[in-house]
Amino acid sequence: MVKWIFVDYERCSGCRICEIECSYVHEGKVWREVSRIRILEYIPGVVVPIVCFQCSERYCLKSCPQDAIYLDSDEITHVNSEKCTGCGVCVSACPAHIPIMHPEKNYALICDLCGGEPACVRICLDLGYNALRVVETDDINRNLYLRDVLDVAEELREALYGNSGEKS
Repeated sequence: MVKWIFVDYERCSGCRICEIECSYVHEGKVWREVSRIRILEYIPGVVVPIVCFQCSERYCLKSCPQDAIYLDSDEITHVNSEKCTGCGVCVSACPAHIPIMHPEKNYALICDLCGGEPACVRICLDLGYNALRVVETDDINRNLYLRDVLDVAEELREALYGNSGEKS
């Protein structure tokens, strides 16, 4: 069974409290640029949370030339910041381009599920938004989320606002 974070895109308000909580837990300060979950808004009014879905293919792990990315005993992805050179191969290898580089320390940032109890999920649930949930499964449904964020944003825009680009 693999734990991962399920995102209900239509429930996300874009409050970014998950980013704040994540950065505080991992860095000890509010710094959204180092959050392992990110809220992107490529289309005005359409927010898309992106976070590592702990995919079955583990593109980031397989692509890392330094073996800096590894799985723990619960199959949760981690980055060894001492081994990571900041080359960015993991970012390119991920179909959703989810990993990012730490802006000061130059190593890859990938969600580690906070050791199994993600702080972003807890705060989202505590505030009643319910856009994030921890899921534990053996199937590969989580791979369905390995898509370009722009495609997700466009589908979400259409679901929320209809196909406003068509002429009548």
